[in-house]
Amino acid sequence: MNDHSTTYEPNAAEFQSEMKPDARTTVAADQTAESTTPPVATTSPTPHRTVAIIPARGGSKGIPLKNLQKVAGISLLARAINAAQASPSIDRVIVSTDHDGIAAEALRAGAEVAHRPAEIAGDTATSESALIHTLSTLDEDFDITVFMQCTSPFIDSASIENAVRTVRDDDADVVFSAVEDHSFLWRLDDDTRAVAVGHEASFRPRRQDRAKHFNETGAFYVMRTSGLIEHEHRFFGRIGIEEVPPEHAREIDDMSDLTLVRAIASTQETAQVIDVDALVTDFDGVHTDDGAYVDEDGNEQVRVHRGDGMGVSRLVKSGVPVMILSKERNPVVTRRAEKLRVDVAQGIDNKAGVLAAWITANDLDPARVAYVGNDINDLEAFDVVGWPVAVADAHPRVLAAARVILDRPGGRGAVREVCDLIPIPAETADPLPNPTLTSLRQQQQFTHRAENSRANRKQVS
Repeated sequence: MNDHSTTYEPNAAEFQSEMKPDARTTVAADQTAESTTPPVATTSPTPHRTVAIIPARGGSKGIPLKNLQKVAGISLLARAINAAQASPSIDRVIVSTDHDGIAAEALRAGAEVAHRPAEIAGDTATSESALIHTLSTLDEDFDITVFMQCTSPFIDSASIENAVRTVRDDDADVVFSAVEDHSFLWRLDDDTRAVAVGHEASFRPRRQDRAKHFNETGAFYVMRTSGLIEHEHRFFGRIGIEEVPPEHAREIDDMSDLTLVRAIASTQETAQVIDVDALVTDFDGVHTDDGAYVDEDGNEQVRVHRGDGMGVSRLVKSGVPVMILSKERNPVVTRRAEKLRVDVAQGIDNKAGVLAAWITANDLDPARVAYVGNDINDLEAFDVVGWPVAVADAHPRVLAAARVILDRPGGRGAVREVCDLIPIPAETADPLPNPTLTSLRQQQQFTHRAENSRANRKQVS
């Protein structure tokens, strides 16, 4: 598509194709070649095509690589992509970016990528320039363009759908998300004196007596594509509002905003199913309550939850790879891993690196791996997987970064709870061989069970 709307002219071959039965133009079946009556054509309306475009620069200043920051374990970019994909009226989702890492995340989340030229990727570039550039690169025309922003982490796909239908039904040319606002706005003039904006300073009506005012949330703008290209701006023609509730109106500009929405998400978003292919857990504070019994000789003992063993056994018997990844080195961790028949790596300072290597060794998709942690040294592992999970009594920073927060604390059934949330393939009756336990100091970091697990998964999937 060029920067100006065009009229489509079918060529002869396309026209003949359209004349075939089941095409958009059909000819009555009782007409014959000898008929002198001109054929009567019935044309069904052309379906509206809608594209969602998500501009995502790599050069954000307030929060470096803001679009890749995670809320409830999901990047802001992926959250926007998920919301777009959940809207039935959106046909394609495209991320416009100048950053390789953002492009990779977009592809991982199921979107397409339009690589943005440097001249429209700077701080002064408008979002509209990214939208129009992306449209110009596409191999088809779209009636409606949905402009979405990653900085709004709680976009409701139902609200997007309502806005798209409003434009599609020709009730508006533009519809944007907004929240009702009861604020009295003020500005400072050149003499730094306060001046009322949009209201009379000497008149203070009750809220219920005021006309409704709205504040843009910045989450999405639904536009007729031809108008966007003509005006090179998101607002034109007949403008409508899709009112969203305050809880969907949060926007992230700085770290304080990000901290707040993470806290909100940790209390609002609860997973009923953790759809993963593998599970990795910390030991202290997850399998245990992070306490220890120490005898007079300095020997430590810990308490574990018996129900955890049943949950882990269910996964292991089904060929789901499981590993314990612990910072501490303790014989009790080895004994517990042997009993559970799972992989183990101990004495690990670089959890992210070891976790990534284990995922590769097991031929897994990081987005489909869960990691359960409780303390700040687990945060680096959270960044590796698609499902970071926190026990109920985890450190506040861990709770804020988690995609799922369990109801049970560490050592009190948290491992059983997460295991029960993981759907598994049909149970397999054949026992797996005991794993070969290893540590970081050995040449081989992981057990030989990886190959057995992969083979077993192929048999039962």
